[in-house]
Amino acid sequence: MSMSRTLVRSHVRAQKAKLFLTASTSRAQSGSVASTGPAASQTPPSPIPPPPQPQGKWRHFLQTLGRVTLVTIVGASATFYYIAQKERHPGPQLPFDPSKKTLVILGSGWGATSLLKGLDTSDYNTIVVSPKNFFLFTPLLPSVAVGTLNARSILQPTRYVTRHKSRQVLVIEAEAKEVDPVNKTVTLSDDSEIQGQISSTTIPYDYLVYAVGAETQTFGIPGVREHACFMKELHDAEKMQRRFLDCVESAAFPGQSDEEKDRLLHMVVVGGGPTGIELSGELRDFLEEDLKSWYPELASRIRITLVEALPSVLPSFSKELIAYTERTFKESDIDILTKTMVKKVNEKSVLLKGPDGVEREVPCGMVVWAAGNTARQISRDLMAKLPEDQTNKRGIAVDDYLRMKGARDIFAIGDCTASSYAPTAQVASQQGSYLARVFKLIAKKDNLQADLTHAETGEEAEKLKKQVDKVKLKPFHYSHQGSLAYIGSDKAIADLPIFGREWTSGGVATFMFWRSAYLSTLFSLRNRSLVAGDWIRVKLWGR
Repeated sequence: MSMSRTLVRSHVRAQKAKLFLTASTSRAQSGSVASTGPAASQTPPSPIPPPPQPQGKWRHFLQTLGRVTLVTIVGASATFYYIAQKERHPGPQLPFDPSKKTLVILGSGWGATSLLKGLDTSDYNTIVVSPKNFFLFTPLLPSVAVGTLNARSILQPTRYVTRHKSRQVLVIEAEAKEVDPVNKTVTLSDDSEIQGQISSTTIPYDYLVYAVGAETQTFGIPGVREHACFMKELHDAEKMQRRFLDCVESAAFPGQSDEEKDRLLHMVVVGGGPTGIELSGELRDFLEEDLKSWYPELASRIRITLVEALPSVLPSFSKELIAYTERTFKESDIDILTKTMVKKVNEKSVLLKGPDGVEREVPCGMVVWAAGNTARQISRDLMAKLPEDQTNKRGIAVDDYLRMKGARDIFAIGDCTASSYAPTAQVASQQGSYLARVFKLIAKKDNLQADLTHAETGEEAEKLKKQVDKVKLKPFHYSHQGSLAYIGSDKAIADLPIFGREWTSGGVATFMFWRSAYLSTLFSLRNRSLVAGDWIRVKLWGR
Protein backbone atom coordinates (compact mmCIF):
# COMPACT_ATOMS: atom_id res chain seq x y z
CA MET A 1 0.00 0.00 0.00
CA SER A 2 2.78 2.40 0.94
CA MET A 3 4.71 1.54 -2.22
CA SER A 4 1.73 2.41 -4.42
CA ARG A 5 1.47 5.82 -2.71
CA THR A 6 5.12 6.51 -3.42
CA LEU A 7 4.67 5.72 -7.11
CA VAL A 8 1.66 8.02 -7.35
CA ARG A 9 3.59 10.92 -5.76
CA SER A 10 6.48 10.45 -8.14
CA HIS A 11 4.17 10.49 -11.10
CA VAL A 12 2.51 13.72 -9.88
CA ARG A 13 5.93 15.45 -9.48
CA ALA A 14 6.94 14.46 -13.01
CA GLN A 15 3.71 15.90 -14.46
CA LYS A 16 4.21 19.23 -12.60
CA ALA A 17 7.79 19.55 -13.87
CA LYS A 18 6.63 18.91 -17.42
CA LEU A 19 3.94 21.62 -17.17
CA PHE A 20 6.50 24.13 -15.72
CA LEU A 21 8.92 23.62 -18.60
CA THR A 22 6.14 24.02 -21.16
CA ALA A 23 5.04 27.34 -19.60
CA SER A 24 8.56 28.69 -19.52
CA THR A 25 9.06 27.91 -23.19
CA SER A 26 5.79 29.66 -24.10
CA ARG A 27 6.79 32.86 -22.20
CA ALA A 28 10.18 32.96 -23.89
CA GLN A 29 8.59 32.62 -27.35
CA SER A 30 5.98 35.33 -26.62
CA GLY A 31 8.74 37.68 -25.35
CA SER A 32 10.69 37.12 -28.53
CA VAL A 33 7.64 37.94 -30.69
CA ALA A 34 6.83 41.02 -28.58
CA SER A 35 10.27 42.45 -29.09
CA THR A 36 9.57 42.83 -32.79
CA GLY A 37 6.47 44.93 -32.19
CA PRO A 38 6.05 48.73 -31.79
CA ALA A 39 6.92 48.57 -28.08
CA ALA A 40 10.41 47.41 -28.91
CA SER A 41 11.38 50.88 -30.12
CA GLN A 42 10.83 52.23 -26.59
CA THR A 43 13.34 49.75 -25.04
CA PRO A 44 16.95 51.06 -25.09
CA PRO A 45 19.26 48.83 -27.10
CA SER A 46 21.88 46.87 -25.21
CA PRO A 47 25.50 48.09 -25.76
CA ILE A 48 27.42 46.28 -28.53
CA PRO A 49 30.83 45.01 -27.36
CA PRO A 50 33.77 46.60 -29.30
CA PRO A 51 35.43 44.42 -31.90
CA PRO A 52 38.90 43.06 -31.00
CA GLN A 53 41.66 45.56 -31.83
CA PRO A 54 44.09 44.45 -34.55
CA GLN A 55 47.73 43.87 -33.48
CA GLY A 56 49.71 47.13 -33.58
CA LYS A 57 52.78 47.65 -35.78
CA TRP A 58 54.89 48.64 -32.79
CA ARG A 59 54.04 45.44 -30.94
CA HIS A 60 54.81 43.38 -34.04
CA PHE A 61 58.15 45.20 -34.42
CA LEU A 62 59.09 44.49 -30.80
CA GLN A 63 58.21 40.82 -31.15
CA THR A 64 60.29 40.54 -34.33
CA LEU A 65 63.17 42.41 -32.72
CA GLY A 66 63.05 40.10 -29.72
CA ARG A 67 63.18 37.00 -31.90
CA VAL A 68 66.06 38.38 -33.99
CA THR A 69 67.97 39.39 -30.85
CA LEU A 70 67.50 35.96 -29.31
CA VAL A 71 68.64 34.20 -32.48
CA THR A 72 71.64 36.55 -32.75
CA ILE A 73 72.71 35.98 -29.15
CA VAL A 74 72.37 32.22 -29.43
CA GLY A 75 74.19 32.17 -32.79
CA ALA A 76 76.99 34.46 -31.63
CA SER A 77 77.46 32.46 -28.43
CA ALA A 78 77.61 29.19 -30.35
CA THR A 79 80.10 30.66 -32.85
CA PHE A 80 82.23 32.10 -30.05
CA TYR A 81 82.31 28.75 -28.26
CA TYR A 82 83.14 26.86 -31.46
CA ILE A 83 86.03 29.17 -32.39
CA ALA A 84 87.37 29.13 -28.82
CA GLN A 85 87.35 25.34 -28.69
CA LYS A 86 88.90 25.09 -32.16
CA GLU A 87 91.71 27.43 -31.14
CA ARG A 88 92.29 25.56 -27.91
CA HIS A 89 92.29 22.08 -29.46
CA PRO A 90 94.17 22.12 -32.79
CA GLY A 91 94.30 19.04 -34.97
CA PRO A 92 97.23 16.76 -35.86
CA GLN A 93 100.23 18.07 -37.79
CA LEU A 94 102.57 16.67 -40.39
CA PRO A 95 106.02 15.64 -39.07
CA PHE A 96 109.31 17.07 -40.32
CA ASP A 97 110.15 15.94 -43.85
CA PRO A 98 113.86 15.32 -44.59
CA SER A 99 113.23 16.09 -48.26
CA LYS A 100 112.07 19.64 -47.45
CA LYS A 101 114.34 22.62 -47.03
CA THR A 102 114.86 24.20 -43.61
CA LEU A 103 113.55 27.68 -42.94
CA VAL A 104 114.85 29.37 -39.77
CA ILE A 105 113.08 32.44 -38.39
CA LEU A 106 114.90 34.60 -35.84
CA GLY A 107 112.52 36.60 -33.67
CA SER A 108 108.88 36.58 -32.59
CA GLY A 109 107.88 40.19 -33.19
CA TRP A 110 105.51 41.73 -35.70
CA GLY A 111 107.38 40.63 -38.80
CA ALA A 112 108.14 37.07 -37.68
CA THR A 113 104.63 36.43 -36.32
CA SER A 114 102.97 37.85 -39.42
CA LEU A 115 105.16 35.56 -41.53
CA LEU A 116 104.24 32.54 -39.39
CA LYS A 117 100.53 33.22 -39.71
CA GLY A 118 100.68 33.35 -43.50
CA LEU A 119 103.37 30.73 -44.11
CA ASP A 120 102.44 27.37 -45.61
CA THR A 121 104.60 25.16 -43.40
CA SER A 122 103.92 22.11 -45.54
CA ASP A 123 106.59 23.46 -47.91
CA TYR A 124 109.37 23.74 -45.31
CA ASN A 125 110.80 22.37 -42.10
CA THR A 126 110.37 25.54 -40.04
CA ILE A 127 112.33 26.51 -36.92
CA VAL A 128 111.62 29.61 -34.81
CA VAL A 129 114.35 30.96 -32.52
CA SER A 130 113.54 33.78 -30.08
CA PRO A 131 114.54 34.73 -26.51
CA LYS A 132 110.82 35.14 -25.70
CA ASN A 133 108.24 32.48 -26.49
CA PHE A 134 105.42 34.91 -27.22
CA PHE A 135 104.33 37.75 -29.48
CA LEU A 136 103.79 41.13 -27.79
CA PHE A 137 101.20 43.58 -29.12
CA THR A 138 103.44 46.61 -28.57
CA PRO A 139 100.96 49.42 -29.46
CA LEU A 140 99.05 48.65 -26.25
CA LEU A 141 102.15 48.43 -24.06
CA PRO A 142 101.57 51.89 -22.47
CA SER A 143 98.16 50.64 -21.32
CA VAL A 144 99.89 47.79 -19.46
CA ALA A 145 102.29 50.25 -17.82
CA VAL A 146 99.44 51.98 -15.95
CA GLY A 147 97.25 48.93 -15.35
CA THR A 148 94.58 49.63 -17.96
CA LEU A 149 95.32 46.24 -19.51
CA ASN A 150 96.61 43.03 -18.03
CA ALA A 151 99.95 41.92 -19.44
CA ARG A 152 98.60 38.52 -20.50
CA SER A 153 95.88 40.20 -22.55
CA ILE A 154 98.34 41.44 -25.19
CA LEU A 155 100.51 38.32 -25.29
CA GLN A 156 100.10 35.61 -27.91
CA PRO A 157 102.19 32.45 -27.29
CA THR A 158 104.33 31.60 -30.31
CA ARG A 159 103.46 27.94 -29.88
CA TYR A 160 99.80 28.86 -30.21
CA VAL A 161 100.52 30.23 -33.70
CA THR A 162 102.78 27.37 -34.74
CA ARG A 163 100.50 24.66 -33.31
CA HIS A 164 97.78 25.60 -35.80
CA LYS A 165 100.01 25.13 -38.86
CA SER A 166 99.82 22.14 -41.19
CA ARG A 167 103.36 20.91 -40.45
CA GLN A 168 105.14 20.89 -37.11
CA VAL A 169 107.20 23.98 -36.29
CA LEU A 170 110.10 23.73 -33.87
CA VAL A 171 110.10 26.63 -31.38
CA ILE A 172 113.35 27.24 -29.49
CA GLU A 173 113.42 29.77 -26.65
CA ALA A 174 116.98 31.03 -27.02
CA GLU A 175 118.92 34.04 -28.17
CA ALA A 176 120.80 33.95 -31.46
CA LYS A 177 124.45 34.79 -30.86
CA GLU A 178 125.95 34.50 -34.33
CA VAL A 179 124.87 34.07 -37.93
CA ASP A 180 127.32 32.57 -40.42
CA PRO A 181 126.17 33.56 -43.94
CA VAL A 182 128.91 31.48 -45.59
CA ASN A 183 128.28 28.14 -43.88
CA LYS A 184 124.57 29.02 -43.44
CA THR A 185 124.36 28.31 -39.72
CA VAL A 186 122.97 30.02 -36.64
CA THR A 187 124.55 29.68 -33.19
CA LEU A 188 122.11 30.13 -30.33
CA SER A 189 122.21 30.02 -26.55
CA ASP A 190 119.71 29.57 -23.74
CA ASP A 191 120.18 32.58 -21.45
CA SER A 192 117.20 31.94 -19.18
CA GLU A 193 117.44 31.55 -15.41
CA ILE A 194 116.94 27.77 -15.55
CA GLN A 195 119.11 25.83 -17.99
CA GLY A 196 119.62 22.20 -18.81
CA GLN A 197 122.82 20.30 -19.49
CA ILE A 198 122.83 21.64 -23.05
CA SER A 199 122.30 25.39 -23.38
CA SER A 200 124.09 26.20 -26.63
CA THR A 201 123.91 24.73 -30.12
CA THR A 202 124.33 25.50 -33.82
CA ILE A 203 121.65 24.78 -36.42
CA PRO A 204 121.91 24.87 -40.23
CA TYR A 205 119.44 26.61 -42.53
CA ASP A 206 118.57 26.75 -46.20
CA TYR A 207 116.69 30.05 -45.82
CA LEU A 208 116.94 32.48 -42.92
CA VAL A 209 114.48 35.20 -41.98
CA TYR A 210 116.29 37.74 -39.85
CA ALA A 211 113.70 39.56 -37.68
CA VAL A 212 115.49 40.23 -34.39
CA GLY A 213 114.23 43.82 -34.11
CA ALA A 214 116.22 46.63 -32.50
CA GLU A 215 117.09 47.89 -29.06
CA THR A 216 116.45 51.31 -27.51
CA GLN A 217 118.71 54.10 -28.67
CA THR A 218 120.24 56.08 -25.80
CA PHE A 219 122.48 58.30 -27.98
CA GLY A 220 125.27 57.75 -25.48
CA ILE A 221 123.62 60.02 -22.90
CA PRO A 222 124.98 59.29 -19.41
CA GLY A 223 122.64 57.70 -16.91
CA VAL A 224 119.89 56.61 -19.32
CA ARG A 225 120.45 52.88 -18.97
CA GLU A 226 121.11 53.12 -15.25
CA HIS A 227 118.21 55.33 -14.14
CA ALA A 228 115.54 55.52 -16.88
CA CYS A 229 112.69 53.13 -17.70
CA PHE A 230 112.29 51.99 -21.29
CA MET A 231 109.03 51.22 -23.06
CA LYS A 232 109.87 48.48 -25.57
CA GLU A 233 109.37 45.10 -23.91
CA LEU A 234 106.92 43.67 -21.41
CA HIS A 235 109.34 43.81 -18.50
CA ASP A 236 109.84 47.54 -19.26
CA ALA A 237 106.13 48.24 -18.77
CA GLU A 238 106.02 46.18 -15.58
CA LYS A 239 109.12 47.93 -14.23
CA MET A 240 107.61 51.36 -14.94
CA GLN A 241 104.36 50.41 -13.22
CA ARG A 242 106.20 49.31 -10.07
CA ARG A 243 108.43 52.39 -10.02
CA PHE A 244 105.53 54.77 -10.57
CA LEU A 245 103.53 53.31 -7.68
CA ASP A 246 106.67 53.33 -5.52
CA CYS A 247 107.04 57.05 -6.17
CA VAL A 248 103.45 57.68 -5.09
CA GLU A 249 103.75 55.56 -1.95
CA SER A 250 107.07 57.16 -1.02
CA ALA A 251 105.46 60.59 -1.37
CA ALA A 252 102.69 59.43 0.98
CA PHE A 253 105.21 58.42 3.66
CA PRO A 254 104.66 60.36 6.94
CA GLY A 255 106.87 63.40 7.41
CA GLN A 256 107.83 63.79 3.73
CA SER A 257 108.57 67.43 2.88
CA ASP A 258 106.57 69.27 0.23
CA GLU A 259 109.66 69.68 -1.92
CA GLU A 260 110.38 65.97 -1.83
CA LYS A 261 106.74 65.15 -2.61
CA ASP A 262 106.87 67.39 -5.67
CA ARG A 263 110.04 65.66 -6.84
CA LEU A 264 108.74 62.14 -6.35
CA LEU A 265 105.46 62.95 -8.14
CA HIS A 266 107.10 64.52 -11.21
CA MET A 267 107.14 62.08 -14.15
CA VAL A 268 109.30 62.89 -17.18
CA VAL A 269 108.60 61.14 -20.51
CA VAL A 270 111.34 61.51 -23.13
CA GLY A 271 110.23 61.11 -26.76
CA GLY A 272 107.36 62.81 -28.58
CA GLY A 273 106.49 59.91 -30.87
CA PRO A 274 103.34 57.79 -30.59
CA THR A 275 104.75 55.77 -27.68
CA GLY A 276 105.62 58.84 -25.60
CA ILE A 277 102.31 60.54 -26.42
CA GLU A 278 100.21 57.48 -25.55
CA LEU A 279 102.12 56.86 -22.34
CA SER A 280 101.57 60.46 -21.23
CA GLY A 281 97.86 60.17 -22.01
CA GLU A 282 97.56 56.90 -20.11
CA LEU A 283 99.32 58.42 -17.09
CA ARG A 284 96.89 61.33 -17.16
CA ASP A 285 93.92 58.92 -17.22
CA PHE A 286 95.38 56.98 -14.30
CA LEU A 287 95.68 60.23 -12.35
CA GLU A 288 92.19 61.55 -13.10
CA GLU A 289 90.22 58.32 -12.89
CA ASP A 290 91.97 56.51 -10.03
CA LEU A 291 94.70 58.31 -8.14
CA LYS A 292 92.50 61.26 -7.22
CA SER A 293 90.30 58.83 -5.30
CA TRP A 294 93.15 56.81 -3.78
CA TYR A 295 95.49 59.69 -2.91
CA PRO A 296 93.37 62.85 -2.70
CA GLU A 297 96.08 64.60 -0.70
CA LEU A 298 98.73 63.91 -3.38
CA ALA A 299 96.83 63.99 -6.67
CA SER A 300 97.19 67.74 -7.15
CA ARG A 301 100.99 67.44 -6.90
CA ILE A 302 101.45 64.87 -9.69
CA ARG A 303 103.04 66.41 -12.79
CA ILE A 304 103.74 64.93 -16.24
CA THR A 305 106.34 66.49 -18.54
CA LEU A 306 106.95 65.37 -22.13
CA VAL A 307 110.37 66.18 -23.59
CA GLU A 308 111.01 66.20 -27.36
CA ALA A 309 114.18 67.30 -29.17
CA LEU A 310 112.34 68.12 -32.43
CA PRO A 311 110.31 71.29 -32.99
CA SER A 312 107.03 69.41 -32.49
CA VAL A 313 105.62 66.12 -31.23
CA LEU A 314 104.24 63.42 -33.56
CA PRO A 315 106.26 64.48 -36.63
CA SER A 316 104.57 61.82 -38.79
CA PHE A 317 101.09 63.35 -38.25
CA SER A 318 99.49 66.38 -39.87
CA LYS A 319 99.87 69.88 -38.41
CA GLU A 320 96.19 69.98 -37.45
CA LEU A 321 96.50 66.82 -35.36
CA ILE A 322 99.73 68.03 -33.77
CA ALA A 323 98.00 71.25 -32.72
CA TYR A 324 94.98 69.30 -31.45
CA THR A 325 97.23 67.03 -29.37
CA GLU A 326 99.08 69.99 -27.87
CA ARG A 327 95.77 71.67 -26.93
CA THR A 328 94.49 68.46 -25.33
CA PHE A 329 97.69 68.04 -23.33
CA LYS A 330 97.50 71.67 -22.19
CA GLU A 331 93.93 71.12 -20.96
CA SER A 332 95.13 67.99 -19.13
CA ASP A 333 98.02 69.89 -17.48
CA ILE A 334 100.68 67.88 -19.34
CA ASP A 335 103.73 70.05 -20.05
CA ILE A 336 105.32 69.69 -23.51
CA LEU A 337 108.94 70.82 -23.89
CA THR A 338 109.94 70.82 -27.57
CA LYS A 339 113.39 71.67 -28.92
CA THR A 340 114.66 70.35 -25.61
CA MET A 341 117.48 67.84 -25.29
CA VAL A 342 118.33 65.51 -22.44
CA LYS A 343 121.98 65.86 -21.48
CA LYS A 344 122.08 63.55 -18.48
CA VAL A 345 119.78 61.40 -16.36
CA ASN A 346 120.54 61.27 -12.64
CA GLU A 347 118.95 59.15 -9.95
CA LYS A 348 116.71 61.99 -8.73
CA SER A 349 116.79 64.47 -11.61
CA VAL A 350 117.26 65.00 -15.31
CA LEU A 351 119.50 67.60 -16.95
CA LEU A 352 117.72 69.41 -19.81
CA LYS A 353 119.00 71.82 -22.43
CA GLY A 354 116.24 74.08 -23.73
CA PRO A 355 115.93 75.96 -27.02
CA ASP A 356 117.71 78.93 -25.42
CA GLY A 357 120.81 76.78 -24.93
CA VAL A 358 120.64 76.97 -21.15
CA GLU A 359 121.01 73.74 -19.18
CA ARG A 360 118.93 73.26 -16.06
CA GLU A 361 118.47 70.36 -13.68
CA VAL A 362 114.87 69.26 -13.19
CA PRO A 363 114.04 67.14 -10.10
CA CYS A 364 111.85 64.11 -10.87
CA GLY A 365 110.84 60.79 -9.45
CA MET A 366 110.92 58.79 -12.67
CA VAL A 367 112.17 59.12 -16.27
CA VAL A 368 110.61 57.04 -19.06
CA TRP A 369 112.76 56.82 -22.19
CA ALA A 370 110.81 56.31 -25.44
CA ALA A 371 113.18 57.78 -28.01
CA GLY A 372 114.71 55.97 -30.97
CA ASN A 373 116.04 52.55 -32.00
CA THR A 374 119.50 51.19 -32.71
CA ALA A 375 120.85 47.93 -34.13
CA ARG A 376 121.54 44.98 -31.83
CA GLN A 377 125.02 43.59 -31.39
CA ILE A 378 124.27 40.45 -33.42
CA SER A 379 123.13 42.64 -36.32
CA ARG A 380 126.32 44.69 -36.20
CA ASP A 381 128.38 41.49 -36.15
CA LEU A 382 126.50 40.12 -39.16
CA MET A 383 126.93 43.36 -41.10
CA ALA A 384 130.67 43.31 -40.33
CA LYS A 385 130.97 39.96 -42.14
CA LEU A 386 129.72 41.57 -45.36
CA PRO A 387 131.49 44.94 -45.36
CA GLU A 388 131.25 45.51 -49.10
CA ASP A 389 127.45 45.23 -49.20
CA GLN A 390 126.46 46.32 -45.68
CA THR A 391 127.59 49.93 -45.54
CA ASN A 392 124.59 51.47 -43.76
CA LYS A 393 125.27 51.88 -40.05
CA ARG A 394 121.56 52.22 -39.14
CA GLY A 395 120.77 48.58 -39.90
CA ILE A 396 120.86 45.75 -42.42
CA ALA A 397 120.58 46.84 -46.04
CA VAL A 398 118.07 44.85 -48.12
CA ASP A 399 117.01 44.84 -51.77
CA ASP A 400 113.51 45.27 -53.20
CA TYR A 401 112.69 41.66 -52.30
CA LEU A 402 113.82 42.07 -48.66
CA ARG A 403 116.92 39.96 -49.30
CA MET A 404 119.97 40.93 -47.31
CA LYS A 405 122.53 42.43 -49.65
CA GLY A 406 125.47 40.09 -49.93
CA ALA A 407 123.55 37.00 -48.75
CA ARG A 408 120.80 35.76 -51.08
CA ASP A 409 119.51 33.15 -48.65
CA ILE A 410 118.92 35.66 -45.81
CA PHE A 411 115.79 37.82 -45.69
CA ALA A 412 115.66 40.71 -43.20
CA ILE A 413 112.47 42.45 -42.04
CA GLY A 414 111.36 44.82 -39.31
CA ASP A 415 113.29 47.28 -37.17
CA CYS A 416 116.65 45.59 -37.76
CA THR A 417 116.72 46.82 -41.39
CA ALA A 418 117.83 50.17 -42.81
CA SER A 419 115.12 50.67 -45.40
CA SER A 420 113.23 53.76 -46.54
CA TYR A 421 110.25 52.78 -44.37
CA ALA A 422 109.58 53.91 -40.83
CA PRO A 423 110.35 51.33 -38.11
CA THR A 424 106.70 50.68 -37.26
CA ALA A 425 104.63 47.60 -36.51
CA GLN A 426 102.58 48.22 -39.65
CA VAL A 427 105.65 48.02 -41.91
CA ALA A 428 106.99 44.85 -40.24
CA SER A 429 103.58 43.17 -40.41
CA GLN A 430 103.25 43.81 -44.15
CA GLN A 431 106.81 42.62 -44.73
CA GLY A 432 106.05 39.36 -42.93
CA SER A 433 102.91 38.78 -44.98
CA TYR A 434 104.87 39.52 -48.15
CA LEU A 435 107.56 36.98 -47.26
CA ALA A 436 104.91 34.31 -46.66
CA ARG A 437 103.83 34.73 -50.29
CA VAL A 438 107.45 34.85 -51.46
CA PHE A 439 108.33 31.56 -49.77
CA LYS A 440 105.30 29.94 -51.38
CA LEU A 441 106.65 30.93 -54.80
CA ILE A 442 110.18 29.87 -53.86
CA ALA A 443 108.92 26.43 -52.79
CA LYS A 444 107.02 26.11 -56.06
CA LYS A 445 110.11 27.05 -58.03
CA ASP A 446 112.33 24.66 -56.06
CA ASN A 447 109.91 21.79 -56.71
CA LEU A 448 109.83 22.54 -60.43
CA GLN A 449 113.62 22.68 -60.59
CA ALA A 450 113.82 19.34 -58.75
CA ASP A 451 111.42 17.82 -61.29
CA LEU A 452 113.49 19.35 -64.07
CA THR A 453 116.62 17.50 -62.96
CA HIS A 454 114.69 14.22 -63.14
CA ALA A 455 112.98 14.91 -66.45
CA GLU A 456 113.11 11.85 -68.70
CA THR A 457 112.48 13.49 -72.08
CA GLY A 458 113.55 16.73 -73.69
CA GLU A 459 109.93 17.75 -74.23
CA GLU A 460 109.13 17.33 -70.55
CA ALA A 461 112.25 19.26 -69.58
CA GLU A 462 111.33 22.12 -71.91
CA LYS A 463 107.84 22.29 -70.42
CA LEU A 464 109.18 22.38 -66.87
CA LYS A 465 111.71 25.03 -67.80
CA LYS A 466 108.95 27.30 -69.08
CA GLN A 467 107.05 26.82 -65.82
CA VAL A 468 110.17 27.72 -63.85
CA ASP A 469 110.62 30.90 -65.87
CA LYS A 470 107.02 31.93 -65.15
CA VAL A 471 107.61 31.92 -61.39
CA LYS A 472 108.81 35.45 -60.72
CA LEU A 473 108.95 37.37 -57.47
CA LYS A 474 107.38 40.79 -57.20
CA PRO A 475 109.18 43.46 -55.17
CA PHE A 476 107.83 44.47 -51.80
CA HIS A 477 105.49 47.44 -51.81
CA TYR A 478 104.37 49.07 -48.58
CA SER A 479 100.77 50.27 -48.40
CA HIS A 480 100.30 52.85 -45.67
CA GLN A 481 97.01 52.20 -43.84
CA GLY A 482 97.17 55.32 -41.68
CA SER A 483 98.39 56.33 -38.25
CA LEU A 484 96.59 56.24 -34.91
CA ALA A 485 97.52 57.51 -31.46
CA TYR A 486 95.74 57.76 -28.12
CA ILE A 487 96.18 61.14 -26.40
CA GLY A 488 94.28 60.57 -23.15
CA SER A 489 90.93 61.88 -21.89
CA ASP A 490 89.13 59.26 -24.02
CA LYS A 491 90.41 61.02 -27.14
CA ALA A 492 92.51 59.77 -30.04
CA ILE A 493 93.83 61.10 -33.34
CA ALA A 494 93.79 59.43 -36.73
CA ASP A 495 95.57 60.25 -39.98
CA LEU A 496 94.12 57.92 -42.61
CA PRO A 497 94.42 57.76 -46.41
CA ILE A 498 90.89 57.45 -47.83
CA PHE A 499 90.26 57.43 -51.60
CA GLY A 500 93.68 58.92 -52.25
CA ARG A 501 93.27 61.78 -49.77
CA GLU A 502 94.49 62.27 -46.22
CA TRP A 503 91.60 62.20 -43.73
CA THR A 504 92.34 63.54 -40.28
CA SER A 505 90.21 63.22 -37.19
CA GLY A 506 90.46 63.64 -33.45
CA GLY A 507 88.18 63.30 -30.45
CA VAL A 508 85.98 60.80 -28.67
CA ALA A 509 84.59 59.24 -31.87
CA THR A 510 88.16 58.70 -33.11
CA PHE A 511 88.94 57.09 -29.75
CA MET A 512 86.19 54.51 -30.36
CA PHE A 513 87.63 53.90 -33.83
CA TRP A 514 91.10 53.54 -32.30
CA ARG A 515 89.84 50.85 -29.95
CA SER A 516 87.95 48.96 -32.64
CA ALA A 517 90.96 49.10 -34.97
CA TYR A 518 93.29 47.69 -32.33
CA LEU A 519 90.78 44.98 -31.41
CA SER A 520 90.58 43.87 -35.04
CA THR A 521 94.39 43.90 -35.33
CA LEU A 522 94.91 41.52 -32.41
CA PHE A 523 95.94 38.07 -33.59
CA SER A 524 93.32 35.86 -31.93
CA LEU A 525 89.83 35.75 -30.46
CA ARG A 526 91.41 35.10 -27.06
CA ASN A 527 93.33 38.39 -27.13
CA ARG A 528 90.33 40.35 -28.35
CA SER A 529 88.16 38.95 -25.57
CA LEU A 530 90.76 39.64 -22.86
CA VAL A 531 91.45 43.21 -24.02
CA ALA A 532 87.76 44.06 -24.31
CA GLY A 533 87.17 42.56 -20.88
CA ASP A 534 89.98 44.66 -19.38
CA TRP A 535 88.50 47.85 -20.84
CA ILE A 536 85.12 47.01 -19.32
CA ARG A 537 86.75 46.14 -15.98
CA VAL A 538 88.52 49.51 -15.83
CA LYS A 539 85.29 51.40 -16.53
CA LEU A 540 83.48 49.52 -13.77
CA TRP A 541 86.12 49.14 -11.05
CA GLY A 542 89.12 51.19 -12.10
CA ARG A 543 92.73 50.14 -12.55
